[in-house]
Amino acid sequence: MALGSGHVIQTNVNTAGFIPEVWSDEIIAAYKKNLVAANLFKKMNMKGRKGDVVHFPSPDRKSAAIKSANSQVTVNAESGTEKTVTINNHYEYSRLIEDFAEVQALSSLRRFYTEDAGYALATQIDTSLIQLGRGVQTGTAGSAAYDDGYIGGDGNTKYVAASNNESALTDAGIRRAIQRLDDQDVPMDGRFMVVPPVARNTLMGIARFTEQAFVGDGASIRNGQIGDVYGVKVFVSNNADTTNGSGAARVCLLAHPEAFVLVEQLGIRVQTQYKQEYLGTLLTADTLYGVGELRDTSAVALVIPA
Repeated sequence: MALGSGHVIQTNVNTAGFIPEVWSDEIIAAYKKNLVAANLFKKMNMKGRKGDVVHFPSPDRKSAAIKSANSQVTVNAESGTEKTVTINNHYEYSRLIEDFAEVQALSSLRRFYTEDAGYALATQIDTSLIQLGRGVQTGTAGSAAYDDGYIGGDGNTKYVAASNNESALTDAGIRRAIQRLDDQDVPMDGRFMVVPPVARNTLMGIARFTEQAFVGDGASIRNGQIGDVYGVKVFVSNNADTTNGSGAARVCLLAHPEAFVLVEQLGIRVQTQYKQEYLGTLLTADTLYGVGELRDTSAVALVIPA
């Protein structure tokens, strides 16, 4: 059985210098280097454990009660719920390198494929997390109602996909989004904003951002960080989501780490197998994970033009 044209790396021309030995730690290093959202949200390690659903308790906040003399304390009744995250995302990256290509490849150029594998898997995980942002308050993935957010111009007007009313990010829009988290008692510590490249261009023209960018304890310590505004770290990522509307608007996400969770059941795994029928080596890197929303009030989506 033959593979389709373009699926097999046949010569040293299209390998651009692949090396016979591929090291898994190079792929893992490239994967970690390209992660943005996965480094920001809550992460749970399920490696080596069985099961496909993880249950997270979601207790409600309660108020303090007055303690009167000679009286019992007021016991708060538990009225919380639980959140479940299904581990149902299994992605892989594979290459088949024929012996002819391996023999003639230049070892100094092997990093192309290891970095490409790491980048592809990192992009997929980041995308899965960021896509949750459009449905933090309402909506089901794949439906028109899933485009749930506010326009970037004022942070107050609801985005309507059918009308394509998205608008460029402004200082007022950012402040209104921050207030939404404040109104829900979302902790200020750890808040961040993930924006697409087009929003970075806009931010560079906002005085509040340029005044505060690249100050403090280092703006580029974490992957993709470009600065901060009003105490919120700002990260740029090409994985920032795209809406379902005809204009394919982009989504900026203001969030707290507890808004979403990434559950890793199988970290980046790299395997090779010699395929005698093709006289080549099959390289596969894969990962198994799940993502889910923990607190829908801890994230706000701002929709801007693409």
